[in-house]
Amino acid sequence: MDQALESARGNAILDRVALALPHPILLVEDSGRISDANPAAEAFFDMGLSFLQRTTVERLCGPNSSLASLVAQSRGAGTSINLYRVDLGAPRQMGERLVDIHASPMPDDPGVTIVMLQERTLADKFSRQLSHRGAVRSVSALSAMLAHEIKNPLSGIRGAAQLLDSSASDDDRVLTQLIRDETDRIVKLVDRFEMFSDDRAPQMEPVNIHSVLGHVRNLARSGFARHIRIVEDYDPSLPPMLGSRDQMIQVLINLVKNAAEAIGAHAQDGEIQLSTAYRTGVRMAVSGSTDRVRLPLEVCVRDNGPGIPEDIRPHLFDPFVTTKSSGNGLGLALVAKVVGEHGGIVECDSVPRRTVFRLMLPLQIARESGTGTEEA
Repeated sequence: MDQALESARGNAILDRVALALPHPILLVEDSGRISDANPAAEAFFDMGLSFLQRTTVERLCGPNSSLASLVAQSRGAGTSINLYRVDLGAPRQMGERLVDIHASPMPDDPGVTIVMLQERTLADKFSRQLSHRGAVRSVSALSAMLAHEIKNPLSGIRGAAQLLDSSASDDDRVLTQLIRDETDRIVKLVDRFEMFSDDRAPQMEPVNIHSVLGHVRNLARSGFARHIRIVEDYDPSLPPMLGSRDQMIQVLINLVKNAAEAIGAHAQDGEIQLSTAYRTGVRMAVSGSTDRVRLPLEVCVRDNGPGIPEDIRPHLFDPFVTTKSSGNGLGLALVAKVVGEHGGIVECDSVPRRTVFRLMLPLQIARESGTGTEEA
């Protein structure tokens, strides 16, 4: 009786550990069927537990995936096997997911294999964020130079064209108007560059992200996305984020407008989904200090457009990279700049019919102290 009680108590502890772990855990039977999964696995595969329990590893990731192969190897050898930096092979609607895989037979049930996944893409994306910020700093320096070296001469050129216009013939007036129009167009382009030269830190205050999303939704529905269905999936318990309301509106309008343009004006089933969630365990070091910024607030903008070409995805947030024939490639670079100034990160996953832009934003700053961690 004591042994049974101890066993039950041990199983209860293991269950609580599996529930608490941030890494996806699957229990896979000899047949390949998934018998159980923790909440992290549900979030990772974007499937509920009941759906996962009705599928197999082969159907989940493909019959030739490294995950299915590793489970078979661990089961056959009767021992733990690890595999690092593995692409799961584009599971359902997920795109590239680089993970470390740890597979081991269940000690008291050899017919079941325990699989734990540790996602590697987050560290890779943190590294890419630093590259994006370096590129944006280069554009900032260029914009300061453009404002001084180009806008001032352009003002003189436009003024001269305006003076000539008063005494020009009708044929020549067409040319002076062309000079003025082209001058104005270049000034507008330089003005867009100047947005990058503003190095002032945003005025941080508590911001209700759902209020921001509601404002963006109303603007989209009454304008550029009026032909597209907008779906909302919010975590109502989220506390306020730390940031600038105006700048977050600018970021999200940019992302939602891009999503609407990707879907197109004539799509019959066009849909944009706005969602929020709380994700624990994500922290980012602040350069030059011991501060650690917690990034638990996740905001996603999803669309069911055609997706982003694979060759562009790694450079999507770099300046001058665009998929639009009339675009200048500054919109997403500005998004990366603003999110970076908020201490957050922005990332994108894209496959045909599912593109997700994900913002991970801070709620507060935790400072390391000699006696522990102090919440700011």
